[in-house]
Amino acid sequence: MIPPATRTRAIALLDRFAATGAQVVQPPILVPAGPLLDLYGEDIRARAFVTQDPLRGEAMLRPDFTVAIAQAHLDAADGPAAYAYLGEVFRRQEDDPDRPREYLQVGLERLGDADRAAADADVLASIAAALRDADTAPATGDLGLLIAAVDTLDTTPRRRAALRRHIWRPMRFRRLLDRFGTAVVPRPTPATTAPLVGLRGAAEIAARHDALAQDAATPPLPGQQVQALQALLDLSLPMDAAADRLAALTAALPGLLPAVERFDARRRALAARGIDTAALPFAPARGRSAMEYYDGFTFTFARRDGGVVATGGRYDALTTALGGGHGVPAVGGVIRPGMLP
Repeated sequence: MIPPATRTRAIALLDRFAATGAQVVQPPILVPAGPLLDLYGEDIRARAFVTQDPLRGEAMLRPDFTVAIAQAHLDAADGPAAYAYLGEVFRRQEDDPDRPREYLQVGLERLGDADRAAADADVLASIAAALRDADTAPATGDLGLLIAAVDTLDTTPRRRAALRRHIWRPMRFRRLLDRFGTAVVPRPTPATTAPLVGLRGAAEIAARHDALAQDAATPPLPGQQVQALQALLDLSLPMDAAADRLAALTAALPGLLPAVERFDARRRALAARGIDTAALPFAPARGRSAMEYYDGFTFTFARRDGGVVATGGRYDALTTALGGGHGVPAVGGVIRPGMLP
């Protein structure tokens, strides 16, 4: 049961976003499960309430609004647009029974803006303005820097793909980085003529064996690159101070430079909107444990006691996946009015 005061606060936030020119939309509560399963695999089932719709097949109570809004925007193909929304989302909380399974979100999404830095800054500034009287503090990140760093590593496409796939799983990513950075990699046991057991055929077993053998023969990642990537993961400074540190890392990771330039453009755009980038906390890895569709700029707003009130970020790759290879720039953020002090 959502308290009436929380709903009233949420309506006021929605009105504020609508006043900026955003179109108010209301995606359905029950959404097709297929697109979300295609994007996130079976992991999404652990976080969502899944049911069977007699007419549309497998469906789920919406775990958030972003996928539905992005899909609707791509289907309309109307050019740049901003959307505001308010409603309940539903998430299973098996690991924390004290967290609510149903709560309100108020959000703002911008899709199709060619100037990504300006759109990033506008969304963060809009959320900051909406929370001006709430005594919350912002913090930012940039998963695009991590993705660019992985893509520039001197190793095989298979290893780069493995690291990139686990960027949103910090512990697994660290273990892979440690493994790929060492020269001592266990070699797989040679294939034998033992009878087949299980569902895998001989060809599949042979292919897996060859892949393991190739990986075992792959040289370790250059130590300088491993150190640079670890430094990127550990970096946590005010945004302005982080700029010089990021520029220094491009010596070991040259492919990082375009992402650093995007970071600088965003930093200037934020400053132009009155955000104090000399004090704004920045850590590239912030946002890795949130929704896996974030692939660039990320941000949070938290209370003094640490409770997160708002989150957001850039998700260009999500629209590309939904659009069958044809996406648009996209960034947005949500506020949980029930978490406001």
